[in-house]
Amino acid sequence: MITASGVGSGLDIEGLVTQLIAAERAPTENRLTRQTAQLSSELSAFGLFKNALSNFQGSIAQVNTLGNFGQRLSASDNEDLVQVSTTADAEVGSYNVGVTQLAQSQALASGSFASTSTEVGTGVLTFRFGNTDYTYPDPGPESYNGFTVNPERGTATITIDSSNNTLEGLRDAVNDADIGVSATIVNDGSGYRLLFNSEQTGADNSMEISVDDSGDGNSTDASGLSALAFNVSATNLSQTVAAQDAVFSINGLSINSADNRVSDAIEGVELNLRDVTGAANVVISVAEDRGGVKEAITSFVDGYNQFVNTANALTAYDPASGTASALQGDFSARSIVGQLRAVMVSAVEGFNGPFNSLSEIGITTAVDGTLSVDSSRLDKVLDENFEVISGMFAAVGFPSDSGVDFLGASDETAVASYDLNITQMASRGQVVGAAAGFPLDIDDDNDNFVIKVDGTSSGTISLTQGTYASGAELAAELKSRINGDSAISGGGMVVDVQFNVDRFEITSQRWGSGSSVELESVDTNTVAELGLSVGLGTLGVDVAGTIGGVAASGVGQVLTGVGGSNADGLRLLIDGGTVGARGTVDFSRGLSAQLDALLSGFLDAEGILESRTGGIQQRVDEIGDAREALDRRMELLEAQYRQRFTNLDILLANLQSTSSFLTQQLASLPEPNSVNR
Repeated sequence: MITASGVGSGLDIEGLVTQLIAAERAPTENRLTRQTAQLSSELSAFGLFKNALSNFQGSIAQVNTLGNFGQRLSASDNEDLVQVSTTADAEVGSYNVGVTQLAQSQALASGSFASTSTEVGTGVLTFRFGNTDYTYPDPGPESYNGFTVNPERGTATITIDSSNNTLEGLRDAVNDADIGVSATIVNDGSGYRLLFNSEQTGADNSMEISVDDSGDGNSTDASGLSALAFNVSATNLSQTVAAQDAVFSINGLSINSADNRVSDAIEGVELNLRDVTGAANVVISVAEDRGGVKEAITSFVDGYNQFVNTANALTAYDPASGTASALQGDFSARSIVGQLRAVMVSAVEGFNGPFNSLSEIGITTAVDGTLSVDSSRLDKVLDENFEVISGMFAAVGFPSDSGVDFLGASDETAVASYDLNITQMASRGQVVGAAAGFPLDIDDDNDNFVIKVDGTSSGTISLTQGTYASGAELAAELKSRINGDSAISGGGMVVDVQFNVDRFEITSQRWGSGSSVELESVDTNTVAELGLSVGLGTLGVDVAGTIGGVAASGVGQVLTGVGGSNADGLRLLIDGGTVGARGTVDFSRGLSAQLDALLSGFLDAEGILESRTGGIQQRVDEIGDAREALDRRMELLEAQYRQRFTNLDILLANLQSTSSFLTQQLASLPEPNSVNR
């Protein structure tokens, strides 16, 4: 007798179907699970591998930057008196610095006013900067003996009208003009006084203040706007602080400086004079920063070793346990490690120094691929070749001509030695006047002109009237006035003015084809007396020449290799010398630059790693699709099994019913040999 728990027959359909589906699913399910685990392990391993590459690239930064080589260390044995800082151009040495006087800026004070809103006067204030020969009243006697203009400072004018003619209005007008003068109002107990302070220290940066008083018409008396005059004609302001230079010595040589920050006494060294030193000098020292370079190189080696250790772990095979790491035997990982190792052990292409490989500077390769540093050997290399070791690591060019400076290169610049030939030196736009005689009076007939510099026109420029004893004196006035014009200075243009033998030369400080000087208008007698006439002067030209035999592009003094040539992007500053052959420029990418380019390719969005992980992820996605297909197939198979077992259940139920009927019928039959009584 069949006994089961089916609906009709007692058959366990659910249990049978579940077990059959599980048995059917298991082989494929297990295979897909194994594949997913393997691919996930590879993806995770490539993530670690990629991260290790990225970290290594980060460690390259210090040795991949040219500016990190050749740095200097500086020290002062008394920073309260003299501080020091340096650039890579600083001369190595030790210097004794003595300070006898600090630079200071001139300060002028007005007389007393009742309030800050007191009206002072109207007109025009003209500020000139230069050297003032002035004797203060105490102990006196007061004497303003003269003023010599500083040609490096621009002359500035400020219009004072009814909108700004109060004490506070004047203060704001001067401050808003941004002319290198600060104005403040101080109440000294007797009233409010206007203080002018030159923002630049030094004897040549004192202020001459001239007034065109439109109120009472008198520009020298002590009333109205002329109360602010301080010049040879009127000293209506009080000098509270005299402008003076810093006076100091370096190894016994006496030097004057307009600023307490001195950057032109020792090449590449800036001194910050903070106080007088007295009898004891301050000792400053400048040394090569060998430790900084060594640290950068060691950090680079450590970064590479960390990558190698990670790569070794991800590609290892343990023969004892028969266990392989996720990337063991992977072609992409082996290829990347191999390419990096090849660069590390190869000679640096294009560098023609006393060494050109890591092993020659004390960095050798161990059996496991890591690097080790021979500290004493590296120290010796830095001691003997500090100035050129940059060529081992960073992209750098070494011009053989001292008048040529390497500025930079592009990713397209080929490693090579380039012949340099200059066919045209850069020049600046210039106006050269006709002969002029001195002494010369500047008056209403020759004091005004309009000039255009590098394409920008000035306003009407007015020279200070008076008698000029020499061409050099008037050249200083011309330079100060032109550079002080708001349109010229606002546009960033600057001119130099010289009196050469017997004539004026006005030259733009810009180099190249964008450089020009043109006199657009002059006064009645300017041509006859100053030799300056309306017209465009000689235009500037750009440098021209060839790099590696190929015509290069010149802008100003910078010559750049053109696209498509080996020198593509190589930038050189031609800052002196003459036309003709100018030696060679040896360009090396350096080890770190090569590695950086290689790593960037590996880590690029379209690089080998992205392609490899993309392929693995595609396979993971395909497994997902296979799982979905398996689910669909199992659903169909389960439906088939259920249908078959349901039919079997019905059949069994019918058989059981028939069995019961037959059993009943057989039971009702008479027993054999029985007699009906």
